[in-house]
Amino acid sequence: MKADAPLWKPDPDRVQNSYMQRFISTVNETYRLDISDYADLHDWSVNNSADFWKTVWKFAEVKSSRTFQTVLENGNTIRDAKWFSGCRFNFAENLLEGRNNSDGSAPAIVFHGEDVVRKTLSYDDLRAHVAATTVSLKSIGVKPGDRVAGFLPNIPEAIVAMLATTSIGAIWSSCSPDFGFNGVMDRFSQIKPKVLFAADGYYFKSKSIDTLSTTKKLSESIESLSAVIIIPYVSIKPNIEQIKHAQHYQDILAEFTTSTLEFEQLPFNHPLFIMFSSGTTGTPKCIVHGAGGTLLQHLKELMLHTDVKAQDRLFYFTTCGWMMWNWLVSGLATGASLILYDGSPFHPGPSVLMDLIDGEKITIFGTSAKYISALEKAGVKPKQTHHLSSLKTILSTGSPLSPESFHYIYRDIKNDVQLSSISGGTDIISCFALGNPILPVYRGELQCKGLAMDVDVFNDRAESVTNQKGELVCKSAFPSMPLYFWNDTDGSKYQAAYFNQFPKVWAHGDYAELTNHGGLIIHGRSDAVLNPGGVRIGTAEIYRQVEKIPEVVESIAIGQNWRDDVRVILFVKLRDNKVLDSKLVDTIKQNIRNNTTPRHVPAKILQVSEIPRTISGKIVELAVRNVIHGEVINNIDVLANPEALNNFKNLKELETD
Repeated sequence: MKADAPLWKPDPDRVQNSYMQRFISTVNETYRLDISDYADLHDWSVNNSADFWKTVWKFAEVKSSRTFQTVLENGNTIRDAKWFSGCRFNFAENLLEGRNNSDGSAPAIVFHGEDVVRKTLSYDDLRAHVAATTVSLKSIGVKPGDRVAGFLPNIPEAIVAMLATTSIGAIWSSCSPDFGFNGVMDRFSQIKPKVLFAADGYYFKSKSIDTLSTTKKLSESIESLSAVIIIPYVSIKPNIEQIKHAQHYQDILAEFTTSTLEFEQLPFNHPLFIMFSSGTTGTPKCIVHGAGGTLLQHLKELMLHTDVKAQDRLFYFTTCGWMMWNWLVSGLATGASLILYDGSPFHPGPSVLMDLIDGEKITIFGTSAKYISALEKAGVKPKQTHHLSSLKTILSTGSPLSPESFHYIYRDIKNDVQLSSISGGTDIISCFALGNPILPVYRGELQCKGLAMDVDVFNDRAESVTNQKGELVCKSAFPSMPLYFWNDTDGSKYQAAYFNQFPKVWAHGDYAELTNHGGLIIHGRSDAVLNPGGVRIGTAEIYRQVEKIPEVVESIAIGQNWRDDVRVILFVKLRDNKVLDSKLVDTIKQNIRNNTTPRHVPAKILQVSEIPRTISGKIVELAVRNVIHGEVINNIDVLANPEALNNFKNLKELETD
C-alpha cells in the first residue's frame, strides 16, 4: 500500500444508500445546484449557513408545534447569532416520537451491566417510563427552567430521567457515580437542582460499590433539593431511610403507570443541558446548551456524518459524566436501538466489548482512543476470535487516535469498517471534525470538517495554514454554541474561554493541522503544548512514538520551567516487572528522535507506577505540570486515580540538569 493510500473506501452501494448522499440530492433539488462531492457541499454549507440548517431541519423532519419565522439573525457576528426565532418544539418529543421510531415494539435501549444483567426497553416501554417519571416530577413541582441532576451509572433509568426532565422543559445535568462527593458538589452546588436522581451503587471489576453514603451527604448539602429519587441497581430495594427527601423509583413507576406523555413546547434556545468542564485547573465551568442547537447538531452528526438509521444498533462506551452520553442518547431520534454498557471494559477480560458487538449485533461502535490503544497493548486480535459481521463503523474520541491505532484496527479488528476519529467537545456538545460515510479513511486523519462548521487552523498571526500545526478555530456561528455559562452574568467567562485569543473567532483550544485530503490531525490540547526553545510541540506527537515501544503501557509529557526556558519531561508507565534502565531510555529517545525532531526528545525520562486521568479517561498534563512546579492542585475529585499525583511530587531528578 502506498504511504498516502486510503486505508478504507466506501463501496458504491454504501455511498448511494447513505443519508449524506441523499442530503446532497436534496440540496441540489431544493436550490438548483450541481454539488457532486463533499468538499463542495461543505463549502456551500458554510457560505449558506441559514439554508443549510433549514434543510437539515426539514430533512430530519424535526417535530415542532410552531414553525420558525427566521433561521438566522445577526449571523455576521459569531456571538450575537440567533437561530430559528419563533419556533416552539420539545427536545424529548423529537427523541421519543420522531419520524424514525414509530415501531413501538422495536428495542429503544438494550442494557448490559458488568454483573451480567441484560435489560431491554422497547420504544413503548421507554415512553411509558418517561410518562410516569414526568408526572412524578411535576407532582414535586418541577417546571421549565428548574434543574434536575443525575448521579447515575450508564443505565436505562438515566435516559428515562433525562427525557422526563426535558419533556417538562427543566434542565438536565449529570455526573457518573465514580465522582467523589467533592467533585459532585463542585458541580451540582453551582446549579442548585430541585431533584436528584441517584442509583444505590454500581459495579466495577466484579465489585459492587455503594454510593448511598455519598447520596446521603449530597441530600444534606444541596439545600435546593426537594426530592432525591433512588434507583435500584446493586440491590432490589435499597434502604433510603437516612437520605433526606428520598423516594423509591419503583414506587414512582407503580403510582403513575397509566400516565400519558405530554411535552412542553419551548423556544429553540430554551436551556436543555448543563455540562461541566473538566475542573482540573479550577472550579468546573457550567456550560449551558440549548435544546434546538443540541438537537440539530446531533441529528446532523448522527444521520449525515455517522449514517445512523432505524435498523442500526448504536453503542458508545461512555459514562453519564461525558458529553458522548448526551450524543449517544440523541440517537433515539433516528429510531436506532441504543446499546448501553456499564462497568469495566477489561473485566473479566479484554474482549468484553468485542463479545458485546457479536452478541448484540452492534453496527456502530464508539469508544475512546485510550481503549483502542489498550486493546492493542493487551494483544487482542478480534479478527482471529470474533465475527464482527454486523460492525460497519468504529468511532473514536477523547484524545487523538494515533496512526498506529488506525493500522491496528484494520490489521487486527476488521478490514471493511469505516474508522471515524472524531473531535469536538463538551463546549459545543458536538464535533468540529468527524466521520463521513462517503469519504475514504486516511491513516491518522479525521475524515472531514463537520458540515456548516467553518473550521480552520490559524498560526500565531491568525493566518489560515494547511499542513502546518496551529490553533483549531471556527470562524462563523453555529447552533450548538453554548447559550451562556451558569452564574456568568456579564459573559466575561464565556468571552475569555473562546474569544480572547482571536477576536470574533472561536478558538477551541486544540493544536491541529489541516491536511491535503480535507481532513484534520489533532496534536493535543493547546494548553498542554510543549514549548522548548520557543518551538511548539504537541504532546500527541511524542506519545505516538513512545507507545510504539512494547515495554511502555502509556506515557505523559509535560514542560518543566528550567533555566529561563522549558524542557520536556517524559514519564512512562511500563509493563509489569519492567524497569526503566539506560538501555530503554536510549531506545525511547532514539525512537522519538528518528521519527520527529531533536526538539521532541525529552531532557529526562522517568518511570512512574501510574498516570493520573480524569474520570472520563483523559490524561491530565496540566495537573502533573502543576505538581512538579509545586503549585496547588484544585478539584482532585475529578480524577479517577488522584493518588497517582503522588508519583510526581518532590522528584530529585527534576532538580538537576
